[in-house]
Amino acid sequence: MNFPTWLTLARILATPVVAFLMAMDGPRGSILAAALFALAAATDWLDGYLARKWNQTSTLGAMLDPIADKLIVGITLAMLLWLGALSGWHVAPAIIILGREILVSGLREAMAGMNAPRIPSSFAAKIKTAAQMVALTLLTLGPASGILGIVQVGQALLWVAAGLTAWTGASYLRAALTALRKADAA
Repeated sequence: MNFPTWLTLARILATPVVAFLMAMDGPRGSILAAALFALAAATDWLDGYLARKWNQTSTLGAMLDPIADKLIVGITLAMLLWLGALSGWHVAPAIIILGREILVSGLREAMAGMNAPRIPSSFAAKIKTAAQMVALTLLTLGPASGILGIVQVGQALLWVAAGLTAWTGASYLRAALTALRKADAA
């Protein structure tokens, strides 16, 4: 196993720690959770960059990377919902983001089962991920930071991420359905 894959595994292992820290009472848990989440989010970019730069891409790494992403984002969103940090209309972006992740996972599994070509991640999807990671970091940090307006900025970025999520999800769905139709016809 190579270093980029270890980074991906570290992101998976960080997920329950982030959740535990978020559940702690007081600002210390929120600050530590946000710091660990931000560090884990940075490994999402770093593991792929290093794998390509060092020519250390692997089947295991390619399989674990989207799992790590979905775990840390999904669990963090669930914790924010459970803790009441996302409520009212701000629940909608969480539903959009989680729904897209389930949809894309299902499509990827169907495509792999039919030996359809893998759909590469678009630039818009990378921007979506960045907005999502920054939003979740800010929302995890929340009032504990003492920074005025941090929650509102986090919520606004989460809406931006949800919009990009819906757009990239629809694009992925169209591309996947086309690839699946071609695989069925072959």
